[in-house]
Amino acid sequence: MCDTLVALAPATAAGTTLFAKNSDRPPHERQVVEHHPPRREEVTRATHVELPGHPEPTFAVTGSRPTWMWGMEHGVNEAGVAVGNEMIFTLDDPRDAPVALTGMDLVRLALERAANATAAVATLTSLLEAHGQGGSGHDHDDVPYWSSFLVADPASAWVVETSGRTWAAEEVDRTRAISNRTTIPSFDAIHRSAQEAASPFVDPRWEAGREMLADRPVTDNGLRAHLRAHVGGDDGWTVCMHVDGLEATTASVVAALRPDGPPWARFLLGSPCRSVYVPLRVGEPLGAVPAPDRFAALTDAHRGALDDLEADLDAAVADDPGPGWNAEAWSRVTATLDRLGV
Repeated sequence: MCDTLVALAPATAAGTTLFAKNSDRPPHERQVVEHHPPRREEVTRATHVELPGHPEPTFAVTGSRPTWMWGMEHGVNEAGVAVGNEMIFTLDDPRDAPVALTGMDLVRLALERAANATAAVATLTSLLEAHGQGGSGHDHDDVPYWSSFLVADPASAWVVETSGRTWAAEEVDRTRAISNRTTIPSFDAIHRSAQEAASPFVDPRWEAGREMLADRPVTDNGLRAHLRAHVGGDDGWTVCMHVDGLEATTASVVAALRPDGPPWARFLLGSPCRSVYVPLRVGEPLGAVPAPDRFAALTDAHRGALDDLEADLDAAVADDPGPGWNAEAWSRVTATLDRLGV
């Protein structure tokens, strides 16, 4: 389960494209925020399979990755491209597909190989056609699934929905929310499965995202508040998800994709309602990131200290700190976690 949103520059208060995602995963799973500098390689070793490397140097990427897999749940590259994916099901059964690329692999491959959103769509769809989609997306069980994607850059955004090697793409007009269902009308009409139809675990979250984006102008603070909200469902099936033993939000991002400078992204580990968004300059080394178990240990009782930390980080970023900020940001986070004893 996940929720992903985008607001193009004309729909935002700052005139900058905003991209946001909550990553919902098995509650026991941990994610890490990583910086991957440019590299060349003859072979790319993805989560389950190998494929030929890219002939050009990759783009530097900052992203969030479950510790057991190669692919990323979401990320941003140095060119200002952001990508996130969603689990979806269609009339085609993913359990029948051979092991291949996962949706998270395709997220990372698009980030590493594409200079803009259009190129990212071409990258992930060509790789999908060439290598297929398959293999478990969970580490504790055999859970294969198809993916939908939201791809954005400072000027444009696209939704891509897939079923096996079949795909459809639709350009975004101002704002878009996606969740764990097909949303492109022509693709939905052909591929939607009975499992997905009007799901009480999906559609309320999707509608909550659409309602949030309809309240213009969209702001960074508004997106963070939405991703922390317990709206869009019952029994924990909310935007900030808490379903004991099944699903929980374990990472999140809100990114500002600027046309005139390096992108900034606020990455969060753990549950958004019990953690902190850390603003990072994409494409630069991160410094020492605290272990993910420390964020998983945060509780509602820590909310006040985390709010103070987030306000401190926001104020520092408003002064547009230069190189070296990422290490300083994580140093401030570590100091707060130390004081809280987690």
